[in-house]
Amino acid sequence: MLKIAHIINPVVVNDSSDLFIAQPVTFETMKIAREFAHPGVEVTLFYVQYPEDHSITPEGFIITEDLNRSILDFGTFKKRRKLPIVRDILDRLYESTDADYLIYTNVDIALMPHFYLAVKKLIESGYDALVINRRTISDKYKSLNDIALMYADVGKPHAGYDCFIFRRDAYPKYKLGNVCIGASRVGLVLICNLIAYSKKFKVFKEEHLTFHIGQERVWQNDGYMDYTHYNERETIKILKEFDKESDIFSYNGPLGEFIQDYQKNRDFTFAKELFAHHKNSSESRNIYAGKILRRLLYRR
Repeated sequence: MLKIAHIINPVVVNDSSDLFIAQPVTFETMKIAREFAHPGVEVTLFYVQYPEDHSITPEGFIITEDLNRSILDFGTFKKRRKLPIVRDILDRLYESTDADYLIYTNVDIALMPHFYLAVKKLIESGYDALVINRRTISDKYKSLNDIALMYADVGKPHAGYDCFIFRRDAYPKYKLGNVCIGASRVGLVLICNLIAYSKKFKVFKEEHLTFHIGQERVWQNDGYMDYTHYNERETIKILKEFDKESDIFSYNGPLGEFIQDYQKNRDFTFAKELFAHHKNSSESRNIYAGKILRRLLYRR
């Protein structure tokens, strides 16, 4: 029987946060999906959090060892946000289970009842690493009593990466640096690892398997851009590590093809932002970013 271990990171919030509604929905839909998958898939649900978040404990989940550091241990930021390091979350999941496959989703991502059964079918079809993009539904839903209506709301596809599924035995190879969750680029780093250490990878962009209530994008607030810049600096370090493994990170290889597609579909601002911190170039940021991105990512 296929064994899956799935982890989330709950956090205590006040009623003004979108997570105040989203988190209980996530907890409940994960449990429903686990029961729906039985007995075809053995699903174990885990959560990890800081000690101060223990007042929110999803029933039916297994808690791992508390997180003991955050992004604040690696930098100084205009507005303090105690964001976890993604590697710390995944390390705890890896150490807590012997499941065949591991799943990490953002805590505001809810599951359709057939989610785990669909994942099983995709794995059986040959995929050993996959990302499932969410669908965005209306923000009119406000309680657990609305879950049936949430299921019925097909919503619209969303390009963001927030659901990652991969083989447990591939995880020790992953290069994650100290990238934090809750800020841009963490999805890029995770996808690069999924691609690099899998035999068959795909991003599923249209499937109705996960959903998110509304379109809140707190991490894109201008006041939090220094967190994005931090993650971008970490991304450079990680991509340089990949670059040393030429069989993985070639221009025409799967990782190189993904980076090309990422740049094409998400516009060139990523390159400009990524290298905006460079102080030693007399060239314009635009030209410099393009040269460095091609040299670093495409080995040109």
